[in-house]
Amino acid sequence: MKKKIKKYWELYKSFSLGLSVVFSVVIGGVIGYFIDKRFPTKYHILFLMFLFYGIGAAFWNIYQEWKRLK
Repeated sequence: MKKKIKKYWELYKSFSLGLSVVFSVVIGGVIGYFIDKRFPTKYHILFLMFLFYGIGAAFWNIYQEWKRLK
């Protein structure tokens, strides 16, 4: 019984990490898209900036989970 619970706990942690990575990138992109739509720039700089912030947040979440596993 305890092994089954541990198995589900590991599955839950992996799933939540995956969701946090996806949502970080998507939320960053959506915020950048709407800000860039409100204040248009030539090369969509605001969209790209917030998209990279989202990617950075995703890597930060991965790093924190990796530290927690050590």
